[in-house]
Amino acid sequence: MRLSWLRQISRSDDRVALITGLLAMTDIMFKIIKKSKISQARLGLIETKHGRIATPVFMPDATRGVIKHLSSSELAELKLECFVANALHLFLRPGIKLIKLAGGLHDFMNWQQPILSDSGGYQIFSLIHKNKSGASGQITDQGAVFRSPLDGAKLKLTPEQSIRIQFDLGVDLMVCFDDCPPNNYDDADLARAVELTIKWAKRCFREFHKQIKSRALKGRRPLLIAVIQGGNNLPLREYCAKELIKIGFDGFGFGARHVDETGTFLAETLKLTADQIPESKLRFGLGIGLPLDIIRSIKMGWDMFDCVIPTRDGRHGKLFLQNRPLTSKPNNFYETVNITNAKFAKDFSPINGQSKLPELRTYSKAYLHYLFKINEPLAARLASLNNLEFYIKMLSEIRELIKKNRF
Repeated sequence: MRLSWLRQISRSDDRVALITGLLAMTDIMFKIIKKSKISQARLGLIETKHGRIATPVFMPDATRGVIKHLSSSELAELKLECFVANALHLFLRPGIKLIKLAGGLHDFMNWQQPILSDSGGYQIFSLIHKNKSGASGQITDQGAVFRSPLDGAKLKLTPEQSIRIQFDLGVDLMVCFDDCPPNNYDDADLARAVELTIKWAKRCFREFHKQIKSRALKGRRPLLIAVIQGGNNLPLREYCAKELIKIGFDGFGFGARHVDETGTFLAETLKLTADQIPESKLRFGLGIGLPLDIIRSIKMGWDMFDCVIPTRDGRHGKLFLQNRPLTSKPNNFYETVNITNAKFAKDFSPINGQSKLPELRTYSKAYLHYLFKINEPLAARLASLNNLEFYIKMLSEIRELIKKNRF
């Protein structure tokens, strides 16, 4: 295979790499507790200012600073350990000034458990890459220029700004600003995105340490995660991973979609990427959200996952229901049902008779069906609670199986 495009982007920036490498974060905030004997799965523990996170972990998306229809007390009752907020959306509205005035995102949301912030790069570049005419925005070496989805105002976001915004939010884990192209781009376009991702990661790393020093942070610092790009091009993924690892981040994420345009799970690409990441570092499968995709990824060594699926699907009437114990061979351990289907109109069995939440044990499927039919917001709340409880329980059971070398 000819790799001329790869050689073009591998020009040395050794001085920067050396400088940033010397600044590499040496305090241990993630540690491996146990490794499975039958797969690459591992148990870990993340230490943050706002508490511990046991891994593997699933984090729902609170994109705009809220998991729709659910309060912070309900999330605590579910024993949720962490969720993902989006720095770009919060920057646009309500704005960083207001969140700082509230004392940071934790106080603004009345949530004192860990929060991970995504940079918003995926949202920006999804708009830009889908419209190559430049009408939606432009990518430059400095950053991204784009139109606000709220009012069409022209905005600019740089790697440094992204890091400062995430510090202003006061989150516990941050994600570097990266260029996230579609997996089906040609090699030349993917190579350009990888080059920018590496350059911007170095700038994010420098700004991260600058902010730690200038803000005189006390207690545990945030963790910083870089994102490995390269689409479905394995040599590019490997190259991007190796260059980012030189810089010295706390963890590394899988960038872009984990499925191709037909929905096929990119098993080879995910495994190769996981294998590149040092064992001592966090591995974050961004956007991986279907239960069986999470399970396959955990067996490859991925630690963290986030997605809108459980809550978004819940708001549209789709329930995840476990129907048998989870084992190392997890096929058919759960089912999904559309509660709006007519067959549930007279189903007076509980929404989930095994739930720890009294609402899900006592309200019937027939009642939930009715609530959706009349567009009652309680329907979305109950379905979201059900699905989040399913995901949290699934990850808890997986951690127990890893402990026993059965996963």
